[in-house]
Amino acid sequence: MTMSSAAGAQTAPRPMTKEEKKVILASSTGTIFEWYDFYLAGSLAANINANFFSGVNPTAGFIFTLLAFAAGFAVRPFGALFFGRLGDLIGRKYTFLVTMTIMGIATFVVGILPGYASIGILAPIGFIICRLLQGLALGGEYGGAATYVAEHAPQGRRGYYTSWIQTTATVGLFLSLLVILGLRLSMTTEAFNAWGWRIPFLVSILLLGVSIWIRLQLNESPAFKKMKEEGTGSKAPLSEAFGNWKNAKIAIFALLGGTAGQAVVWYCGQFYALFFLTQTLKIDGTTANVLIALALLIGTPFFIFFGSLSDKIGRKPIILAGCLIAAVTYFPLFGQIAKVGNPTLAAAVQNVHATVSADPASCGSLFDPVNVRTFTQPCDVARQALARATIKYDLVTAPAGSPVKVTIGGTEVPVDANFTRGIIAAAQAAGYPKADDANVANIARTGMNGQMWALTGLLFILVLYVTMVYGPIAAMLVELFPTRIRYTGMSLPYHIGNGWFGGFLPPTAFAIVAATGDIYSGLWYPIIFAMMTFVIGLFFVPETKDRDIFTYEEK
Repeated sequence: MTMSSAAGAQTAPRPMTKEEKKVILASSTGTIFEWYDFYLAGSLAANINANFFSGVNPTAGFIFTLLAFAAGFAVRPFGALFFGRLGDLIGRKYTFLVTMTIMGIATFVVGILPGYASIGILAPIGFIICRLLQGLALGGEYGGAATYVAEHAPQGRRGYYTSWIQTTATVGLFLSLLVILGLRLSMTTEAFNAWGWRIPFLVSILLLGVSIWIRLQLNESPAFKKMKEEGTGSKAPLSEAFGNWKNAKIAIFALLGGTAGQAVVWYCGQFYALFFLTQTLKIDGTTANVLIALALLIGTPFFIFFGSLSDKIGRKPIILAGCLIAAVTYFPLFGQIAKVGNPTLAAAVQNVHATVSADPASCGSLFDPVNVRTFTQPCDVARQALARATIKYDLVTAPAGSPVKVTIGGTEVPVDANFTRGIIAAAQAAGYPKADDANVANIARTGMNGQMWALTGLLFILVLYVTMVYGPIAAMLVELFPTRIRYTGMSLPYHIGNGWFGGFLPPTAFAIVAATGDIYSGLWYPIIFAMMTFVIGLFFVPETKDRDIFTYEEK
């Protein structure tokens, strides 16, 4: 079964009807709420760890750290499968009502869940269960909202209509940052750490009530009703979508030639950029959050712009151009961010020569994306300490049996109990910045000066790439699959792409940095997958903008 083209049937765009505006508002409001809930766990990670994981023994603590990190992202594809099937069987509206309810309740429970000091091991277990439920719910929510809006959109306007849904992830992130920042500024640090951090989770129950009330006013989508009336629905959406090679290959190409590249560009522009500012450039968290929030605020309207543009020139040119431009410019862009945000560090990375000389047999892999490994070999301990201090180094091969030798700017640093302090002192003497370096961006010290606006502009470019790849992607995914398996078919490649390829980008990229000693080497992760998507999408993913999603032809 395929969908036919309706390229010649386009007419001048008509104004959006009152019912269509309500559909977009209700779908977007609920999806913003879900993203807000999902991001809270990351934004408040330090408080969550302090409350739920404080008393766990080291071995169990490593396991819980891994689970807590991976849970929300890892289970999203399973949520896509489960709820996608329900959406194709019983309808879009009722399915994403269920996912929204699960998300809201799980988030609220985190807000009232007692800490480790009160209930012991049940605290981290309870949090991980809530996180699993959040990931499952999000896996079902996005596909339902995007499908529902697209099936209400008139022919030739799906890119524009669904682009409103595409703003919701960014708006949800922005809202979570805004709420947390407001709370931090309105109370003492002690009060926030004791109980204030729970407020954003508790507030979600009110947002849940409003979102459910709005969505209950909606009707089922026209495409789903038409399918039901004609009796063309699928009795086994999972088998039809992924057990049939004709449909399964569409999902594979949608993933590798669409959502994988879209995901790494999205996470690089909105999450890796934030971590790069704070962890690599040592810019304080408040400054970094304000800069990212400003870039998101300026960039968000471009989701609508590129979604609408895709109705005119196609989904593929915009998405693939975004992937290609991002891949080509990431190294110079992040290099410029370093020069503007911490010019002393950027210069030191280029000018100060640091080496680790060691027997290759004594050096292992430092790849540790979830930070659960303990390194004991002197070579590994030295390299890990250098990476954490953002000191670029080269690994030099020494004769077998040679002891590890570390030099920074010509000064040898003993690998002993004082090694960390030693490398920092040697690095600062050679030209690396000190903790009080006045050149490091700090909004509390300077306000929004030229340095801040320059950083905001660079971050906006990264967000612009995000809007290019993300604005049209929902419309493209909807148009790739027929109504009978659309919810199921589009949800899985989207959530594998964003949950796995994208969600694991920040820790994997920083693990690459630690393993190589180059602060920019983590960028190879998004560059490789963005280029993969460009190539596969160019040759194997069809243009879909003119497809009539209501029309079916038996082949």
